[in-house]
Amino acid sequence: MSAPRIAVVEDESALVEVLQYNLERAGFATDIYTRGDTAWDGLRERPPDLILLDLMLPGVDGLELARRLKREPDTARIPILMLTARSEQLDRIVGLELGADDYIAKPFSPREVVLRIQAVLRRAHGSEGEAARWLESGNLRMDPEAHQVFSRDSEILLTPTEFRLLRFLLERKGRTQTRSRLLSDIWGYAENVDSRTVDTHVRRLRKKLGADGERIETVTGVGYRLSR
Repeated sequence: MSAPRIAVVEDESALVEVLQYNLERAGFATDIYTRGDTAWDGLRERPPDLILLDLMLPGVDGLELARRLKREPDTARIPILMLTARSEQLDRIVGLELGADDYIAKPFSPREVVLRIQAVLRRAHGSEGEAARWLESGNLRMDPEAHQVFSRDSEILLTPTEFRLLRFLLERKGRTQTRSRLLSDIWGYAENVDSRTVDTHVRRLRKKLGADGERIETVTGVGYRLSR
């Protein structure tokens, strides 16, 4: 089995060197892009298993690149892990809205990056090896093994994190899930993580589900539940 391939899209040469060294040491293969425009071409020609994406890039910035990638069928399902400065809170929210799966605020430790990548990849492939069974609620139908979601027989394209979030709610229909529970089970975080990560993903998931998104109910001050 070949090593998972990580595309590092970052223009700071010193940071690229550190990331590449630590990722390859952890068993990943790497592709390096230092410009957003060259990354756009390269990522479509050679789709990786995960994209580590800086937001401030020459050519095409990270947010625009994420927007383009999520519009392309061949790249829409590739997990994106954003690299952001601590001051870029609005950009982080916009990035999550566009389809990024997670973010890491600079400065960060290389070990943290490796652990976050491993967690995102586990989530992306979490259904492998599990028994096939349809999950349904109203007009929504999910095939966990094929990683497909349908509404009124039309397929809905979801990112790995959106898929796992919807699956989690489908498996627990009618039961309220707290934000902390969702952060723990979907993102693998125990504490000290901005709960707006959950809110942003739920908002984006609702939008993709259209009328069926109304089935995801907000429990004020607690979390979310999927109606029966």
